[in-house]
Amino acid sequence: MARMALLESISGPADLRGLSRPELTQLAQEIREFLITHVSRTGGHLGPNLGVVELTMAIHRVFDSPTDPVIFDTGHQSYVHKMLTGRMDRFDTLRQRGGISGYPSRAESDHDWVENSHASTSLSWAEGLARGFKLRGEQRTVVAVIGDGALTGGMAWEALNNIAVDVDLPMVIVVNDNGRSYTPTVGGLAVQLAGMRTDRRYEQLLDLIKRNLRGTPLVGKQAYDVLHGVKTGIKDVLAPQGMFSDLGLKYVGPIDGHDLAAVEKALHQAKGFGAPVLVHCITRKGKGFLAAENHEEDRFHAVGQIDAHTGEPLASVTPETWTSVFADELVELGGRHPEIVAITAAMLHPTGLNRFAARYPQRTFDVGIAEQHALASAAGLAASGLHPVVAVYATFLNRAFDQLLMDVAMHELGVTIVLDRAGITGPDGASHNGMWDLALLQTVPGLHLSAPRDGTRLREALAHSIGIDNAPSVIRFSKERIPDDIDPVSHRDGMDVLLADPEPRVLVVGYGQMAGTALDVADRLQQQGIAVQVVDPLWALPVNPHLVGLAAEHDLVVSIEDGLVVGGLGTRLGQELRNRSATTPLLTFGVPLSFPAHASRAELLEGMGLTGQEIAREVIEALADADAREIPAMP
Repeated sequence: MARMALLESISGPADLRGLSRPELTQLAQEIREFLITHVSRTGGHLGPNLGVVELTMAIHRVFDSPTDPVIFDTGHQSYVHKMLTGRMDRFDTLRQRGGISGYPSRAESDHDWVENSHASTSLSWAEGLARGFKLRGEQRTVVAVIGDGALTGGMAWEALNNIAVDVDLPMVIVVNDNGRSYTPTVGGLAVQLAGMRTDRRYEQLLDLIKRNLRGTPLVGKQAYDVLHGVKTGIKDVLAPQGMFSDLGLKYVGPIDGHDLAAVEKALHQAKGFGAPVLVHCITRKGKGFLAAENHEEDRFHAVGQIDAHTGEPLASVTPETWTSVFADELVELGGRHPEIVAITAAMLHPTGLNRFAARYPQRTFDVGIAEQHALASAAGLAASGLHPVVAVYATFLNRAFDQLLMDVAMHELGVTIVLDRAGITGPDGASHNGMWDLALLQTVPGLHLSAPRDGTRLREALAHSIGIDNAPSVIRFSKERIPDDIDPVSHRDGMDVLLADPEPRVLVVGYGQMAGTALDVADRLQQQGIAVQVVDPLWALPVNPHLVGLAAEHDLVVSIEDGLVVGGLGTRLGQELRNRSATTPLLTFGVPLSFPAHASRAELLEGMGLTGQEIAREVIEALADADAREIPAMP
């Protein structure tokens, strides 16, 4: 990589403002080279950041961050922002334990106001900040950068509805319109934006009008009034923008988001307007990296370690994942069950539904970044006699909980929800760990929940869920390589027995992928002469009454899960034991109530004490304490 003389001189946004146009062009190139080199080593969101280089530079040249807050939606577009605000020297640590986050982070910089990593929230945050500054009499402008599909989320439009009525709100909305979220953006909004992107006749005609006006006696405000009126009329015909203008929002664009001078000019105009202004910029996701630009699936939205020249993955063999097993099995089931339909919220490829879509395109629905709509729509599909399978990241189920509860469960509808990236996921940080679903789902009446331990159990759970037509069923799995099958030694009352010593003292319940950890715990206990039985409930909800009965046959019960320990499956098992007056002590192991920092899954689990060694140690100590209490004191 060539020495990056200009980039190395940038320690903060102020350093950008003295650069000439040729220097800015060079800087943009250096930023792209830096991103490709570093993100190819660490993995991360490469394509979105390659697309916002000039846009981010323009924002920091026009606005005074952090006095003028810059809110990124979604936050994975913030790498260039991080580079320009003094964090370039830490990019070797991106998404690693103790390193910089892949999203904005208040702990890293005063330039990061919001740690937003779920889409469609920036406008609400920005509106609240701008309104607060106005009420406090502070002269500050709030900039919201929304795009990469985030405008397909309903929350963004709820915010726009309120922003538009505050005529002196100091706020600029920058729409980064790259036509994509993970995959090409879908829906009516996408059609509208595409019309603005692709029909440039109004710009050509506008240039002609400008040239002609220079030769007329009209000057100053009269010329502007004529020009503005003509421009508005042309846009109404050639590039409809009614969705914004009808709200009363001042609209500027569309602008080439890679033309730094044009973007700066538009932002200066918007900043001086003194009211909410929407600046519509057209960008290309993956720009400057040919491999990304030609990658039709997702323009290198998120990558692992790749070759910085070819874009090819560095790993020679791609391990089989939970997602790929689910994807293949759903296609197989779709052939046998014509009532199955699939729904994704802008994550066709990441959740594996692209394979079902390729085989059954008329039975696959991508609703955009709109998880609430996905679940409510699934309720309607189920009521019509179909069986929807909704695939979503576990962390994003939080956003659709009300619809799951009130629209699906209360109506007793058969909808299968597949939670990808469940449990501790690691490098993407606190917001992307799928650790809340188990606690939330406890409160849904009638819900069935399976956490398969391996590929065979995943296939069985998915097939079983299709037959549940009067309640929601949930199947959760991680993003990791799928482990080898763990065959049971026996099957008992709907549960798999994975290990059974004669006369066991300890019952270890391993939920999902933690079944492997449960067996590790058992092995360590056996080495200390402690007899153990390990079971996988297969279906964790409803709680199997035979599991409660089995627990009563042991001196101690241990539950292990990779969801919140507060309100989790272990807590629920304890409640069921108390309801049946079972007195067997219970140790619960899970994710503590916190927001874990970014690190690898293994590092985080170790820090939480969710390892075989640590759990076995606590079990041995608990048994020793119990035995000590039973020994009468010496006279």
